[in-house]
Amino acid sequence: MNISNRVNNIKKSAIHEMTRLSKQYDDVAFLSWAKPTSGTPKHINKAAISAIENGLVGGYSQSDGLPELRKEIVKKLKRDNNIEANISQLLVTVGAIEGLAAAVMATIDPDDEVILPTPTYSTHIRQVELASGKPVLVPLIEEEDFALDIEAIKKAITSKTKAIMYCTPNNPTGTVFSENNLRKLADLALENNLTIITDEAYEYFTFDGKKHFSIASIPEMKKNVITAYTFTKSYAMTGWRIGYIHADEGNIPQIKKAHIPFAICAPVVSQYAAIGALKGSQECIKEFRQHYLEMRNLMCERLDKLDSVFQYSKPSGSYLMFPKILGNAGKDSIEFSKKLLNDIKVSTTPGIAFGPTGEGHIRLSFCVSKEMINKAFDRMEKYFK
Repeated sequence: MNISNRVNNIKKSAIHEMTRLSKQYDDVAFLSWAKPTSGTPKHINKAAISAIENGLVGGYSQSDGLPELRKEIVKKLKRDNNIEANISQLLVTVGAIEGLAAAVMATIDPDDEVILPTPTYSTHIRQVELASGKPVLVPLIEEEDFALDIEAIKKAITSKTKAIMYCTPNNPTGTVFSENNLRKLADLALENNLTIITDEAYEYFTFDGKKHFSIASIPEMKKNVITAYTFTKSYAMTGWRIGYIHADEGNIPQIKKAHIPFAICAPVVSQYAAIGALKGSQECIKEFRQHYLEMRNLMCERLDKLDSVFQYSKPSGSYLMFPKILGNAGKDSIEFSKKLLNDIKVSTTPGIAFGPTGEGHIRLSFCVSKEMINKAFDRMEKYFK
């Protein structure tokens, strides 16, 4: 079989490799999976069951998504993101990931440059590569809790730059990019006629008074922003594969041209579940946020006892953190993560998976139970004594 160079040149995912290796062991303490362990709320499951029983899910929906779902999303965007939208500005997708892939394909041509502040979610980098674009990786400022480096981004813009792509709250660092910096980023986009593609999967999970800011709420940015949202994190719906894109109504038809060959439409049963999520009680989001806050605090307490091994910035969002490995052990994060797995059955994600500036770190997820965190850190404390 002949393999395309653009696929052949992509390195194997360190995230999925660690998942594969972890399955070889029993009684693994998992801190590597960025998926909620709480299960999908009952009212969402009931909405899906009702749709199945009423014979609503056996066919395709229109490629944009069910009109009823898009109407509910319009209400959500106004309520939670300060965005005035209409259903023609929305495209329901197979999770945020497929929507982002379609957005990248609709935005860039081969050899176009896309600036990505890193560390960032590795799939974003791969999406640019699969579209035959060039990822331009601009480091976040680790000393400022992984803040955006606006001046460095400005210097990275060239005649080939087509877009800037980021996620906030950030995966893997848990940073919530400030409104002030995002407004500066918007100014750069407008000055240089760039598209901003933003992944806001963790929008509801912010802590310590930090607020999530959607750059699409800036009126002047209407035609320059494509935003991906998802039900995956907000409602613990990882396996349902349902998200959506918001963009200007002139851009949605172009993104849909990529969406259709990728997916045709999002799973219809999942669309009905998403309607149930938006129409039902939002208390589950509050409960998830409170749980993640408590688990973040516990993980920080346990990391404080390993201050000779790790140095960390307390995450202000998401349910992820990105401690730095101190000493020589930090030179190879894949080797470090493998040793933790092989020696004490603790599963972590190597930082190199999130771009070159992620090397020397590991990503830890605190969307797990108190018992799982304590099990992992009990083993690490004993191991590093």
